[in-house]
Amino acid sequence: MTACRICQTPLEPFMTFGKMPIANGFLSKEEFAGEYFFELAPALCAKCKMVQIIEQPDPDRMFHDHYPFFTSSSHYMTLHFKKFAEQILQDNLSQSADPFVVELGCNDGVLLQNFANRGIRHLGIEPSANVAAAANKKGVRTVTDFFNEGLAKKIVAEDGQADAIMAANVMCHIPDLASVAQGVGRLLKNDGVFIFEDPYLGDIVEKTSYDQIYDEHVFLFCGLSVSNAFSPYGLQLIDVIPQVTHGGSMRYVLAPTGSRQAKPSVELLLERERQQGLDRPETFKKFRENCEKSRRDLLAVLNDLRQKGKRVVGYGATSKSTTVINYCGITPEHIEFISDTTPDKQGKFTPGGHIPVKPYADFKNTYPDYALLFAWNHQVEIMEKEGEFSASGGKWINFVPKVEISK
Repeated sequence: MTACRICQTPLEPFMTFGKMPIANGFLSKEEFAGEYFFELAPALCAKCKMVQIIEQPDPDRMFHDHYPFFTSSSHYMTLHFKKFAEQILQDNLSQSADPFVVELGCNDGVLLQNFANRGIRHLGIEPSANVAAAANKKGVRTVTDFFNEGLAKKIVAEDGQADAIMAANVMCHIPDLASVAQGVGRLLKNDGVFIFEDPYLGDIVEKTSYDQIYDEHVFLFCGLSVSNAFSPYGLQLIDVIPQVTHGGSMRYVLAPTGSRQAKPSVELLLERERQQGLDRPETFKKFRENCEKSRRDLLAVLNDLRQKGKRVVGYGATSKSTTVINYCGITPEHIEFISDTTPDKQGKFTPGGHIPVKPYADFKNTYPDYALLFAWNHQVEIMEKEGEFSASGGKWINFVPKVEISK
C-alpha cells in the first residue's frame, strides 16, 4: 500500500491509465527497445484531499540537460508572465527598498527577466541544465539545482531572505512538498509571500482534461489540498486567483501564518470545491467514467477517418499528448505525424506511441484533412495563427471538454 506524500495516509488509485512512458521522453528509433515505462495511476487522499499519482519516475529521468520545453516559445505565456511580474511588483514589492525575488523552476527565465530588466535582485532555480543556460544567457541569474531546505539556507547566507518566492507550473512536479515548504519557510521574510500557480483540479474534473495527468504532474492541486499541505509548515493560504492558462489554472498566495489576513476569495473557493465534490471519492469515480467515454469517442473518430482514407496529423507534441496517445492506443496508423515547432523534438518519435514528430513546415506545406489538437490549452493562440488551414477546408479534432470536430 502506497502512502500519501503529504500526510502518509494509505492510498488507493481511483483509476489507472496503464503503462506510460516519460511524457517528454521523445526518442529515436534506436531507443525504442530500452524505453522506460511506469504505471500512471492517480489517487485521492481521504485525509488531506490531495490528488496525486501513485508512482512517479525518478526526477533525473524527467528533468535533465536536454529537457525539450522552453516557455518563451509561447507568445501568450510570455505576456502572461509579464503581467504576473507586474502584479507582484505592484502588490508585494512596492514598499521594499531593495527587494529580492526567487523563482523555483524558472525554465528559460521568461518570468524573472521582467525583474532582471528592472535591476531587481533575483535568483532562478532550474534543475534542467539546458533551459537554465538559456535563462543565464538572457541575463537572468540562475542556478541549476532542485530546491530544498539545504539550498534555501545557502541562498539566505549569500543573498538574504526573499520578499517573494514564485513558481509557475512547477509545484505540481515536486513530490517532496514538505522539503519545499521547509525551504520556503527558511528563505521567506516574515512579511513575504509565496506565490505559485498550477493546473487546477476543479477545471480538470469539469473538463475531463485527463491529459493533465502525466509523470511530471505528481500532484493535482485545489484550494483544499494546498491549504492542508502547507499549513503544517507555517504557511497560510491567503488568496486564490483563477487563471486561464493551461486550460484552467489557479494562482495560490501563501504567507507565514498570522502575518496577513486571508481574503474572502479563499473561503469562497473552498466552499465551491466542497460543492463540486473535490474532497469525495464518488467525484473521481465519475471522472474515471468520463475519461473512458472520451477515450472511446476519440478512437471512434480516428478509426472512422482512417477507414475513409483521410489524412490526420497531430498538432503540438506536448507532454500531455503522451497520456492521450498511450491511454487511447493511438498509433501512426491513426495519425501520420505530429507537427511541432520545438527543434529538439523534430525528427524524433513520441514516447510510447512512436509517432513521428516533424517540423511545422511539414504541416503547413501540405495541409492534412484533419488536425488533432493536442496543444488545446493554447487554442486561442493557435486558431489566430491557423486561419489558412481552416480556410483551406481543414478541420480540427478536439477532445477537451468533449470529442468533436470543428473548422
